[in-house]
Amino acid sequence: MLDVEANQRRSEAIEKDYLYRSVVRRQEADGQGQTKKTTVEEYDVYWLSGVHVSRMMKKNGKDLTAEEIAKENERIDKETAKARQRRAEADAVGKETDSHGEEEIAVSRLLELGSFSNARRVQLNGRDTIAVDYAGDPRAKTRNRAEEAIRDIQGTVWVDEQDRVLARAEGHFVNAYKIGAGLIVDIRKDTSFSMEQTKVNGEVWLPARVDAKGAIRSLLFFSFSGSVHAADSDYRKFHATATVLPGITPVEAPGGSGGGAPADTPVKPGQ
Repeated sequence: MLDVEANQRRSEAIEKDYLYRSVVRRQEADGQGQTKKTTVEEYDVYWLSGVHVSRMMKKNGKDLTAEEIAKENERIDKETAKARQRRAEADAVGKETDSHGEEEIAVSRLLELGSFSNARRVQLNGRDTIAVDYAGDPRAKTRNRAEEAIRDIQGTVWVDEQDRVLARAEGHFVNAYKIGAGLIVDIRKDTSFSMEQTKVNGEVWLPARVDAKGAIRSLLFFSFSGSVHAADSDYRKFHATATVLPGITPVEAPGGSGGGAPADTPVKPGQ
């Protein structure tokens, strides 16, 4: 797991040269658990000024209007500026953060908040992985709210044995997770999530899908009850100073993994 942590940090340098499309389907449920609303949004996901961003491109199959594009540009500008400010403040006091300036939880802390067990070898998408179960310790002392959430999670992670990266993870909240008696954050018991990554262009692991099911409410920012499915594809590599032009259709290369792709070349998993 320490190798996974180190490899993830190293891979970010390569990941910053990639852009991909994420299609997010949200199905909101009513009080009886029946779907009352379905929303589909498409995003281009990439790095901007050192910040990982998602720019909405379509909503329910329709391109954004000029007004919606302007709002999306404004949102990303604000998000990027705030993230860089948080990172600068964290760097000043020696704190490790992600690209958005949120505190990262190291593997060493995961071992203090819970434990890994039952290691076994499992084939996943034709690759050898080591699957390990994780169980948070409800009695562990936490330092922040993110650690409180991890302490209430049980799940399984799959580590690619050759590359030592996180290939898949899934888990669920053992108990209801609340902040401020549920007024600030309220996550329903047994709310579940999973994610999977895929190796792209023989050099980097990128998100392939994310799923979540349950109920989450965050005061003023987010409220959801139902399911979310995000499918990622159309991985494209580009130079940091280049523009990825619209209309490029990714193609599957025959014969599996090969050499590196030139700039602005669309790639698929396994290419």
